[in-house]
Amino acid sequence: MSSREDIIDLSQYGTANQLRRGLIYSELLGWIDLGHARGDDIRDTLFKMSCGEASGAPWYLIQYEQMMSAGRISTGRYVRWNIKKGRSLREQHSIMLAMLLQTARAFENWQSQHFFNWYTDSGFSGEDLVSDLLGFYRVVAPRNYWQDLKPVSREAALRRWDFYGPVGNYKNRSFIPLLFPDPQEKFIAHKPFKGKLPFFMRTIEPFTAFDNGTVCIIDRAGIINKLGKVVLQ
Repeated sequence: MSSREDIIDLSQYGTANQLRRGLIYSELLGWIDLGHARGDDIRDTLFKMSCGEASGAPWYLIQYEQMMSAGRISTGRYVRWNIKKGRSLREQHSIMLAMLLQTARAFENWQSQHFFNWYTDSGFSGEDLVSDLLGFYRVVAPRNYWQDLKPVSREAALRRWDFYGPVGNYKNRSFIPLLFPDPQEKFIAHKPFKGKLPFFMRTIEPFTAFDNGTVCIIDRAGIINKLGKVVLQ
């Protein structure tokens, strides 16, 4: 759940005080949750894949999860896939992306349930899914993305927050960015609108070849009962 107090200037991110969280606004992706965009979960899961590929077993089991905590209670959603050894790095990235897209939507839907409303408005909050996708690309294709994403100053970000209200009020069920024009612009649509993903966040296609015998989904009732269509839209 993002708040106004989370908004920072990008220059604060990753400085000597080890600040690793915060909220910024960028002209290309809209609001970005820097915690989501770290990609630690992606890095850990890809490491497990590399270990599976290095093992002597013909198949290896990978679990990818997204969790939230309230005090001592943790809850979330996950997928478990059996992967046939012999996947190229490109295939591993494609499989990882499919796992992310499916799990992130399931997790955001879980957060949207009425019994969490007292605690968070984060379910499908406008910044969540696009921040997850940025975290994926920061891991699989590492480089400095910030210049291309055009982050604005903290002052300009606060101006948007104060004009439109909390980003959690705006739901985005896709991985396409939700953009909030600067209220100081002369001609302004008084509500956010969908933008487009930059080309460097569309270079990997999510895995879909579930009928060729390379991936077996371990099902669990109440978590994910069947494979849905895995898309960015």
